[in-house]
Amino acid sequence: MTTIRLSIRRCDPMAGIAPHFQEYDVPVEEGMVVLEAVRYAAEKIDTTIAVRWNCEAARCGSCAAEINNVPALMCKTRIDDLAGRITVAPMRAYPIVKDLVADVSANYETERRMPAFKPFSNLKEPWKMWQPDVERSKEFRRCIECFLCQDVCHVIREHETGYFGPRHVVKAASLDTHPLDSLDRSKHMNEEGGIGYCNITKCCQEVCPEKIRITDNAIIPEKEGAADGAYDPLMRFIRSAKKDIEG
Repeated sequence: MTTIRLSIRRCDPMAGIAPHFQEYDVPVEEGMVVLEAVRYAAEKIDTTIAVRWNCEAARCGSCAAEINNVPALMCKTRIDDLAGRITVAPMRAYPIVKDLVADVSANYETERRMPAFKPFSNLKEPWKMWQPDVERSKEFRRCIECFLCQDVCHVIREHETGYFGPRHVVKAASLDTHPLDSLDRSKHMNEEGGIGYCNITKCCQEVCPEKIRITDNAIIPEKEGAADGAYDPLMRFIRSAKKDIEG
């Protein structure tokens, strides 16, 4: 059995332990993923290592980390695809709880501020939708809230702008493209979510484990909607009339 040199970033703010990398030699087998190697180190070599994981099937997003400086899911990253020493660090866009565990709770607070689904008042039950309309929002509902897109976003990581981030633009888009939703959240994303700070580098789209086209299908349409609402008089009139109809 071969071994790999696994370098894990250790840090414990509560205990006053400064960030540093610690190396472990871990035996590997064919098809092994990074999460299995980290778990081996945490369970059989150093039980003080803190790591978050749950499903081991790339469905919960819990094991999000930076592997060789690239945001990825540990359970979905095969060791066979990596060369040399493997480094594993927590998501740097968030405060560190301990070792590989980052505090992502700010995302849930941001989500609470999102205007909720509001159906048209004149809808008759049972609600009916055309399948092509359903497909428009279906893509966004694949999100597993791993927050890798948030982590890779340089606006969030490097600037104090108040930008909600890609994950929350996806949430807004999932509601705005719902065929029975009566709201338009682009104004909210512009005035409160700071969507104008996104310069559409597509880095968030590249790291998404669900292959959601975040930039193409969520960010750009929401930015266009924000621009229309702010500068297009015709669109402002249409939205005002829509509100009047809805009462």
